[in-house]
Amino acid sequence: MQNDRMCTRYISPEVREIEALWHVGPRNQGDWARDLHPLRPGPFIRRARDGSPDLVVGQWGMIPPDSTTRIPLSKPKKEGEKPKRISTVNARRESVASRPTFSQAWKRGQRCIVPASSFDEPNWETGKNVWWRFCRADG
Repeated sequence: MQNDRMCTRYISPEVREIEALWHVGPRNQGDWARDLHPLRPGPFIRRARDGSPDLVVGQWGMIPPDSTTRIPLSKPKKEGEKPKRISTVNARRESVASRPTFSQAWKRGQRCIVPASSFDEPNWETGKNVWWRFCRADG
């Protein structure tokens, strides 16, 4: 069974590469770091109202529907306990439609393209975290 999910960090292409490949033209879209990690601002392409591709910058990670902050936080389990940051960057294909964080956006068809030159995944086979970088062989 294939396990499709989002990565934990990635490298964004240069803005000129994104504009040329996706035909979005120059935009005033703000800056982002090329080495992106969860909760950082990064580029994504969404469908504009007229159906054309639109390059925008947004926070990487889903914000749960009941969140009162821009950072995904868990609900405290005990009175007086502080909320903890939760991971909302990994959506598994087999559960995306049923998980509370992702299900409503999934049902509404809220999708985007995250342009990436490469992405990194941790590998724990040796007992230590070794980052594996994945990219196209043709660049």
